[in-house]
Amino acid sequence: MHYYVCIMASFRRILYIGVTSDLQRRVTEHQQQVLPGFTTRYKVNRLVYVESTTDVWAALTREQELKGWCREKKITLIEGLNPKWLDLSLDWE
Repeated sequence: MHYYVCIMASFRRILYIGVTSDLQRRVTEHQQQVLPGFTTRYKVNRLVYVESTTDVWAALTREQELKGWCREKKITLIEGLNPKWLDLSLDWE
């Protein structure tokens, strides 16, 4: 089984960090605003960064690590792999 640490963003670059074992389902939930809360309120619906691991504890630890980073460090991480902040889920078929 794979676990994903993902960073979602709004067009205004409001960030959300989370962990899931079903990345497509979770991103779709954000995009369709299925669950009320932070991501729906701020329209956080673009997948801009993702990491994968087979170790659930490593994923949870990484999530907490990223959440503890300052905003500038998170932006540097995203832009290191996705400088244009493209929605990575658009490549899915």
